Amino acid sequence: MDVIYTKKDIRKKCEEIRCTGRLIGFVPTMGFFHEGHLSLMRRSKAENDVTVVSIFVNPLQFGPAEDFKDYPRDLASDLNMAGSLGVDMVFCPDVNEMYPEGFRTIVVVRDLSDVLCGASRPGHFQGVATVVSKLFNLIRPHRAYFGQKDAQQVVVIKRMVEDLEMDIEVVEMPTVREADGLAMSSRNVYLTPSQRQQATIIWRALQEAERRVAQGERDAESLRKLVRETIETAPEARIDYVSVCDAQDLQELKRLEGEVLIAVAVRFGRARLIDNVKVRV
Repeated sequence: MDVIYTKKDIRKKCEEIRCTGRLIGFVPTMGFFHEGHLSLMRRSKAENDVTVVSIFVNPLQFGPAEDFKDYPRDLASDLNMAGSLGVDMVFCPDVNEMYPEGFRTIVVVRDLSDVLCGASRPGHFQGVATVVSKLFNLIRPHRAYFGQKDAQQVVVIKRMVEDLEMDIEVVEMPTVREADGLAMSSRNVYLTPSQRQQATIIWRALQEAERRVAQGERDAESLRKLVRETIETAPEARIDYVSVCDAQDLQELKRLEGEVLIAVAVRFGRARLIDNVKVRV
C-alpha cells in the first residue's frame, strides 16, 4: 500500500492508473476509522481496480467553537486497517498542502447547504464541498463512496458533481450501526458511559417513525413531534433539529410524498450525533 503526502505525487499516481484504463474508487475520510469507513473501502475494492482513501481532517468544515483540534486522530491505526483490507493508496496531506498560502477559493452549493446541519453549522458544507472538489480534481476517481449517515453531505456532493459536470459516480452506502443501533461515528468516543447508553434513543425514535409511516402516517409534523418527544426522554439529550424533508431537495414537508428523509441532530455532552432513515411513500 502506498502512503502519499503530496498533491503532486497523488495526481501523478492516479493519472498513471487512468492511462492504463483501470477504474479508481475513492473513499474520502477524516480518519479514525470504524466499521462504517471500512464498509466503504470494501465496496470500492469490489467495484474498482484501484482503491484510494484520503485521510484529512479538514479545517474548513469546522466552526471556530467546534472540535477541529480535538477531533480524534490515529493515523497509524488507520493505515494498518486500510492495509489489511487491501487498499492501494492512502493520501494523507497536511493542512498546508491542501490550503497553501494565498488559497482563496471556496465551493458553495446554494440552498442545500443552509438547512439541517448547515443551519447550526454555518460554512460547514462550503468546507465539505471545497475539500471534496479539490480531492476529486487530484484523484479523478470513477466512483466515490459516502455513508448514508451523512445524508445531507451526500445530497450536497451529488448536486456539486452534477452541476460542475464531474464525471464521477457518487455511491451512497447504508449506515453501519453498533449492535444496539447507534450509528457508528468517530465522535462516539466523546460519549460518557451514561451518554452512550442514552444515545440509543436516537435510533429507537427513528425506528418508531418508520413504523408509523408503514402504518399509514403521512403528516410530517406528527412525525417530527413523535421523534422529538421520544428523544427528549433521554435526560442529557439536547436536540439540534428534527427534520422530515424531501430526500432530494431537503425542503421540509407538510405531508409525506415520494422519498422522504427523517433526520436528526442531537447533542449528548461534547458529542453532536446525527442519524437518519429514508422512507418511500
